[in-house]
Amino acid sequence: MSKQTTWSDRFESALNPAIAIFNASIGFDLELIEYDLTGSIAHAKMLSKTKIISDAEAQQLVSGLSQIRTEYQQGNFNPGIEAEDVHFAVERRLIEIVGDVGKKIHTARSRNDQVGTDIRLYLRAEIREIQQYLRQFQAALLSHSEQHVETLIPGYTHLQRAQPISLAHHLLAYFQMSQRDWSRLEDVYKRTNISPLGCGALAGTTFPIDRQYTAELLEFDQIYENSLDGVSDRDFAIEFLCAASLIMVHLSRLSEEMILWASQEFSFITLKDTCATGSSIMPQKKNPDIPELVRGKTGRVFGHLQGLLVIMKGLPLAYNKDLQEDKEGIFDSVKTVKACLEAMTILLDEGIEFKTSRLAEAVAEDFSNATDVADYLVSKDVPFREAYNLVGKVVKTSIAAQKLLKDLTLDEWQQLHPAFEADIYEAIAPKQVVSARNSYGGTGFEQVHQAIARAKSLLD
Repeated sequence: MSKQTTWSDRFESALNPAIAIFNASIGFDLELIEYDLTGSIAHAKMLSKTKIISDAEAQQLVSGLSQIRTEYQQGNFNPGIEAEDVHFAVERRLIEIVGDVGKKIHTARSRNDQVGTDIRLYLRAEIREIQQYLRQFQAALLSHSEQHVETLIPGYTHLQRAQPISLAHHLLAYFQMSQRDWSRLEDVYKRTNISPLGCGALAGTTFPIDRQYTAELLEFDQIYENSLDGVSDRDFAIEFLCAASLIMVHLSRLSEEMILWASQEFSFITLKDTCATGSSIMPQKKNPDIPELVRGKTGRVFGHLQGLLVIMKGLPLAYNKDLQEDKEGIFDSVKTVKACLEAMTILLDEGIEFKTSRLAEAVAEDFSNATDVADYLVSKDVPFREAYNLVGKVVKTSIAAQKLLKDLTLDEWQQLHPAFEADIYEAIAPKQVVSARNSYGGTGFEQVHQAIARAKSLLD
């Protein structure tokens, strides 16, 4: 592209300066430059293979594009607003380097299929990186799990004490959420890794291009079957933002629990100095800033998903300038998810310590073993609903007497029902309550050890 001030001879005047700024995307789409160069090199090689340009011209183009890559990596290529976008910036610099042959790089290609190719190359690389961050996060969860199989923690429903569980079992729930996140990204990768290159502006091209060849060079699994769909599809980006949003949901849920656990009211964990901050006015404070920030940043990823859905819902085929707005949300979501995964991994690795003595106290000071009393009676041939109602009365009277179930004498138990025997105390001891839940996927220690083994195998 020449340094003309108008788009082409079709136009008589240049853009209003304010509109030029409004129209430009170079301020953010330079993020795609490495992928734009990679895609352009593949395109140049294809033009040579199909005899649309000569081998010598293709070599000049590839050499020039490689020089631009070096210049950019060394910090010597910094296009400004006059370039409008990364694609024009590269083409303009290419022409400066190799002369008129540089004007041939855009043969049989539109910016529409070009940007579609770039964003897919970018996103598939970032998906792989995020998957690695997820694996590191899972490893941190697994490390704590191995240390805390027999550490008990109150389990909650409705944020009310429900039943005691293994702390490892609790943490492994997040491991499984993260595994779904990893698998979901794997699915998104498949639909991201489809090449639109060669779709042209919307209708293909009159040149005898070889789309399969460029797809192979760029390691795409498939090519788009329909040129209109190829240049206008952003399903893969929406799916990615959905997957990113779910990653943030899971991180935010763990963050919320850590914020609660670090409070004086729970006091289940201690925040270490490397991952906590103080107050500007209250010297006693130690604040859980990492999980609070993760919880807060979750909303921005949700917003990017909603934003892209709104952009896409009313677009007629094929490409529309609205699609320029997809990039900033994708870029920011990628950076946010990676930063949050890294921060939460560091927090797990070096920023918290579980207060095992406090956890032991917590599971011993409530009625979360009430279900086990009912189960005990069922094992003595008492119908469950009868046992359930009986234990409800026991809890009610114990609360009135300011007693826990473990404090009732054997006589008091047997006055409630003759089926109670001395072994009731063992049956309602917290460790036995947890150990007894040995159904597959349950919190029983045997099951948790097996779950850890499966998780280790998965990471290995």
